[in-house]
Parts: sequence; C-alpha cells; structure tokens
Amino acid sequence: MKRMIFVVLALLLVAVAVANPLFLEPAGFLGFVKRAAPLVILAAGQYFVIASGEFDLSVGSLVTAVVVVAARLIDGDEAATWPVLALLVALGLLVGLANGLITTVLRVPSFITTLGMMLVLSGAVFLWTGGAPRGSLSAGFRILGRDTLWAVLVLAAVAAAAILLARATFGKTLLATGDNAKAAELSGVRVGRTKVLAFALSGVAAAVAGILLGGFAGVSAQVGQGLEFSAITAVVLGGVVLGGGRGSVVAAMGGALTLEALFTLLNLYGIAGALEYTVQGLIIVAAVAAGAVRLPALLGSPRKGDAHAAS
Repeated sequence: MKRMIFVVLALLLVAVAVANPLFLEPAGFLGFVKRAAPLVILAAGQYFVIASGEFDLSVGSLVTAVVVVAARLIDGDEAATWPVLALLVALGLLVGLANGLITTVLRVPSFITTLGMMLVLSGAVFLWTGGAPRGSLSAGFRILGRDTLWAVLVLAAVAAAAILLARATFGKTLLATGDNAKAAELSGVRVGRTKVLAFALSGVAAAVAGILLGGFAGVSAQVGQGLEFSAITAVVLGGVVLGGGRGSVVAAMGGALTLEALFTLLNLYGIAGALEYTVQGLIIVAAVAAGAVRLPALLGSPRKGDAHAAS
C-alpha cells in the first residue's frame, strides 16, 4: 500500500496535467504543493496519533483558533509577528499535551477527548470573535503561507522532521504501542508517554498548518472546518491502519498529496463541493473494510486442528 499510493498519486498528477497543461510548469506544480502543504503537515501529525492507536479530532478547530488568535494579537503589527508565531506553536503543543494527558492519565477514550477539545476550541473562538474574527495578519506572517518558496520550505522541514522521528526509536515504540499496548508495556515501552508525545506532535503540526493557512486563505472562523476528517482520510488513504500498529508517515503524507490531487482534478472538471466529503467518507469506509479483511490474513487462518482443539 505504501508504494501503491504513490502510483495513484502519479496517475492523478498526469490526469491533472492533461486537464490543465499549465500544471506541468514549475510555477503550476509548486502552486499545487503550496496548496497541499497544510494538509500534508496535518496528515504527518495525525499519523503519529493514529499509529499509536488513537484519534485526534481537534486539529481542525485548533487550526481555526491559531488563525483567529494570530489576527487578534498581531492586528497588523509587524513587530509582533515572531513572538505570536512562537506563541501559536506553544498553543498547539499545549492542546496536544492536554489531549494526551486526558487520554492516558484519566483514561478517557481519545475519540471523546479530542471531540470535546474540538467543541471547546470552537466555542472559545466563537465567544472571542462573536462569529466575526477581528484584527489582521502582518505581511511577515502571511508570507509564510502566501509565498510559494516559504510554504514549500516549511513543508520540507516538517516532512524531514516527521520522517526522522518515524525512523528513530520513537517511531518503533509508537508502532509497538499501537499494535499491542499491553505487550509493549511489558517489554519496557512507556506507553503513556509515547501517546502523549504523539498528541503533542499532532498539536504542533496543526499549529504550523494553521500558520500556513492563515497566510494562504486569510482570516476566517471556518478556515479549519473539516480538516480533521481530511487529515484522517489522507492517513488511511496512505495505508495507515486505523487502530494503530501499522503504517508509514511517508505514505501518510503521500495520501495527503493524493487527496489534494484528486480534489484538484474534481475542481478542474467542475465537480466539487459536497462531493469532496462523499469521497472522504468512501475512502475511510473502504480503508476500514480493507483492514478488517486483511488483518486475519496477516495473522494467519486457524488450522483445522486448532479449531477442533478450541471446540
């Protein structure tokens, strides 16, 4: 599946190029990468959480909070750009740590924890803005998402960091935790800490994605709406197993690029809007179904003798 996603990506890119020959020019392709960068970064963060056996539904609301907070605090002041950028990354880290600690220490299922965090962040944004965000982003802030070179550089840095983490000891303990948390704990893995770190990475990734989207899409109270489902769709499209234990961060990011290429192709043919949600839903259902069929095959079918013994 890891290789297959890149074959599908290549076919979709060819189809996009056929529909729009300008896509083959450097500016056209880099523009596609810039548009895909926030989702690729979100998928990288979501990979760590899903690989550990959990979910993070709060990233879309966190993206919105990042953009709204940035506009309110900067309010056009260029000097405030870098302090606010640091604060936004800290906010993402704080939200991720809160999700991780509630899930591991209080033993609240991550689906409920992050769903609650999503609602808390959405409510906080609405309360603070009254539904109409105030303030404005500085030119220095917006260049990170608006300028193609900057956006690609940020994406490259995040992708490199994610790949290094996935290939390090942390990545191996993450997959062991997602595959069988009890067995991993018995073998010396600090399961709770591993999951908390996974949520923290997801929060930081959402903050970075929000920074890019703020520069690219502007200030809006709906800028992050639905991105949590897009990130999950991208990860499972890349072959990462829901429930944890199997997958690759490279394939997860490839899944995000593939999803963006698919949506680009749909837009070129005038098929967009609600159909995008339909496609995402079908991908998630198909991925779960494929995993359910494939898992028994990977584990091996019971032998007849074993079946008689069990009976």
